[in-house]
Amino acid sequence: MTAGMIKLANIWLIHFSAAKFHIESPLLLLMNLLKALAKVGSMTFMSRILGFVRDTLIARVFGAGMVSDAFIVAFKIPNLLRRVSAEGAFSQAFVPILAEYKSQRNFEDTHSLINRVATWLGLILVGVTLLGMLAAPFIVALIAPGFQANPEKMQLTAELLRITFPYIFFISLVSMAGGVLNTYNRFGIPAFTPVWLNLSMIVAVLFFADHFAEPIKVLAWAVFVGGFLQLLFQIPFLKEIRLLPKFDFHRKDDGVWRILKLMGPAVLGVSVAQISLIINTIFASFLITGSVSWLYYADRLMEFPTGVLGVALGTILLPSLSKAYASQDTREYSQLLDWGLRLTFILAAPAAVALAVLAAPLVITLFHYGKFTGHDALMTEQALIAYSLGLLGLILVKILAPGFYARQNIKTPVKIGVFTLVATQLMNVLFVFVLHLQHAGLALAIGLGACLNASLLYYHLRKANIFHPQPGWFMFLSKLAIALIVMGLVLYFGMGNNEAWLDFRLIKRLIYISGLVALGGISYFATLMLLGFRPRDYIRRVIH
Repeated sequence: MTAGMIKLANIWLIHFSAAKFHIESPLLLLMNLLKALAKVGSMTFMSRILGFVRDTLIARVFGAGMVSDAFIVAFKIPNLLRRVSAEGAFSQAFVPILAEYKSQRNFEDTHSLINRVATWLGLILVGVTLLGMLAAPFIVALIAPGFQANPEKMQLTAELLRITFPYIFFISLVSMAGGVLNTYNRFGIPAFTPVWLNLSMIVAVLFFADHFAEPIKVLAWAVFVGGFLQLLFQIPFLKEIRLLPKFDFHRKDDGVWRILKLMGPAVLGVSVAQISLIINTIFASFLITGSVSWLYYADRLMEFPTGVLGVALGTILLPSLSKAYASQDTREYSQLLDWGLRLTFILAAPAAVALAVLAAPLVITLFHYGKFTGHDALMTEQALIAYSLGLLGLILVKILAPGFYARQNIKTPVKIGVFTLVATQLMNVLFVFVLHLQHAGLALAIGLGACLNASLLYYHLRKANIFHPQPGWFMFLSKLAIALIVMGLVLYFGMGNNEAWLDFRLIKRLIYISGLVALGGISYFATLMLLGFRPRDYIRRVIH
């Protein structure tokens, strides 16, 4: 889903929502958020495209076997810690407090908060990084116990982990810098930053793999370099807004302690989701070789809409929701959530349908080269279809959870997360050991767990009288369902059989898949227009 499609979808979205906003300021706010979303979506889109290039090269050179499984686990561990510490618990605690300081205190107080938080975070990260490098073999044994049956695989994973672990230091500071820049409406910079990791890995595979006795290690070093480049890239932009952190160790700063207190339950809440992923890795490590890689490649395709829409929208919503809460503007707060939910349904639902219907053509086009066999493509397709059933839930969680975080209420999402974790693991046991769905069962459990999580978050927002949906949801969802059915049928009959895709050459695959994506998008949005989504209605409302 390109940034251009995001802009087009927003025009139709306003047909349903603009009439509900009777005062000028919320509408102007939404227009500003649309611009921010388009910018973040465009930058994220660029990063995801490079990510596909990166993964295509990795699949071609390393396939889906022992060495790729080892690297994916070694890269997953610092990524999991990053999501828990930096992009997860830290951001949820830091951004609302920073937004409060920005709106209610002077610049010097805000800069002091950033200095002291960065100092504490940096010191903690140094300790965590050193400990992680020393304990690499024990961490691998904990995360992927099935690897112990193959000593060579176990040793290689531990060596790769020692190289990749410093990534947690770099990327956590990058995430903090991104929180500052997002709070000051510099959304494009953090969204573009991941490009450097993808470029680092692409260059490493193309030009340096042959120089290593164990070529897979070039990817681990590329992760290290990519983390450093991302941090380096953001420094000039922090200087530009005069908020580059300085060392300031202050043990009694009120803002720092408030963030630390919020981080306690936030760590638990975010850890719930990451623990679920860790348990999935544990399950996958006992399955046949390649299972970890098949899940990884399917997840990469899922990450495209999740990143372009879910992460982007969640990123721009959290500061705005935090500001609305700090200003005690309950009307704006509720309207922002309604806007985010409608936009999610308009964009995420067709993405889920497209991923499910076009699973085989997408996997074959992007990954079926070199050492990535037809069997690997089939196994990855199964995981992708299972994941796609939960795509809408995965993205809705990123929209609904900030509704609690902005109000500095982290306990409710934590309780919901714990319940979801238990339910997900019960589904893992059912799907893997009873129904024998193997790796696809793990993907299905994650997706259904996300849908359960999103449903419970919505229920508690309504129960607490925090969120009041705008009128018109029934007709909105009814028309959306018709458009999705039309698009699904067009894609199904247009894609042909999977065997033909295996015989296509690269250029033909790219042309055909691009044509199918365009055809699906046109059929979807054309149906919406026929059902009453009118761009001119949006233009008329803006003018008047």
